[in-house]
Amino acid sequence: MTDFNTRADDAKSLLGDLIAAARKAGADAADAVYHESRSLSAGVRLGQPEDVESSESREIGLRVLIGQRQACVSTTDFGKEAVAALIERGVAMAKLAPEDKFCGLADASELATNAVDLDQLDGVELDMAQLLDRAKICEAAALAVNGVTNSEGASASRSLGLTAYAASNGFSGAGFSGSHSLSAVAIAGKDTGMERDYDYGATLHFADLAAPEVIGRSAGERAVRRLNPRKIESQALPVVYENRVANSLIGHLSGAINGAAVARGTSFLKDKMGEEIFAPGLDVIDDPLRPRGFRSRWFDMEGVARQRRKLIDQGRLTTWLMDCATARQLGLKSTGHASRGTSSPPSPGATNLYLSPGQQSVEELLSGIKRGLYVIEMMGSSINPLNGDYSRGAAGFLIENGKLTEPVSEITIAGNLKEMFKRITPASDLVFRYGTDAPTLLVEGMTIAGR
Repeated sequence: MTDFNTRADDAKSLLGDLIAAARKAGADAADAVYHESRSLSAGVRLGQPEDVESSESREIGLRVLIGQRQACVSTTDFGKEAVAALIERGVAMAKLAPEDKFCGLADASELATNAVDLDQLDGVELDMAQLLDRAKICEAAALAVNGVTNSEGASASRSLGLTAYAASNGFSGAGFSGSHSLSAVAIAGKDTGMERDYDYGATLHFADLAAPEVIGRSAGERAVRRLNPRKIESQALPVVYENRVANSLIGHLSGAINGAAVARGTSFLKDKMGEEIFAPGLDVIDDPLRPRGFRSRWFDMEGVARQRRKLIDQGRLTTWLMDCATARQLGLKSTGHASRGTSSPPSPGATNLYLSPGQQSVEELLSGIKRGLYVIEMMGSSINPLNGDYSRGAAGFLIENGKLTEPVSEITIAGNLKEMFKRITPASDLVFRYGTDAPTLLVEGMTIAGR
């Protein structure tokens, strides 16, 4: 870790110098962001290399504040002249920017002071030959499944990133994270009767990633299972969202409780603080301090200390997701949810967000359904953020007498998120796969549009 620590210190030193120079050039206050990444990826199709990529990038972003005006500038050129021009441009832009009475740095009392090791980096960096081998094994496992007739390929990748943030209020922090991923897409059937499906894995630690054979075989089996789908008639049915698509519902919640949307009055939950919006007993948790979490970091991108929060506690909405500006607009305190790129000011965003699992297994959840729909894929999206109306294309399987039976496709599921949230029943199969996650979810009383 010595090299990593040195690079993190170098990044923080660079930002400190940038902020000092901005203050000297006329900024009342300033903050800065540093992003560095490097990655390798290898793709194969039908056993042959199809796509190999290696990328490296470094970028810095500076926010200049003069009074109640702010401007953001960024560059990938770290040369002395380029950085000087960046500062000059940022100060000039800030002087001309419109006033924003809510902009500004975090108060010193809100800043994170204790760095936390969140086990984000395992130090494993596979080379291109190893990635190609893993992709080939993954695809071969998919092709070996009886009924699989073709492949759209398999890919393996690994990446390493460093993010640092510093501000003129005294905060300075940095953190590394690495990731490993593997995926395969299989095609089953022939001619007009072909179906495709995939499987995918991504983890921060290589040791946590499923074997290539497991992911490839799963992709092939999923594709075969979808052969010969049929359309169904329009009707009202309970809908079960497989755990790898159920996270979309939690994503809609995240958007609705984003402080920026609430402050604008464009959220269907804007007047629901403290109310029971989920079924009693359900929790939705945002945990930026979860070890090996995809979005874990002990500080947000304004230097505010982060903490684990129950956004939904026993069904009740407890908080908005807020950065400093939206918190000021709402008359509240930041919740440590500021996210930021290099070329824009902070905005609120969730971290490791998930709905807590229930007590029933998926089989037990299905067993009580006489007729329903099990969704494994969703496409398109029509969500009205003002009233919560929901409509999405879907494909999956019929549920009959508690069992999955025929595959179905070309259907639309519709409802209203305010009612859907209240009718959610979770299974016990929560897997941290994406950053926003949920177990398999049953939602009663959905409208199905078919033939």
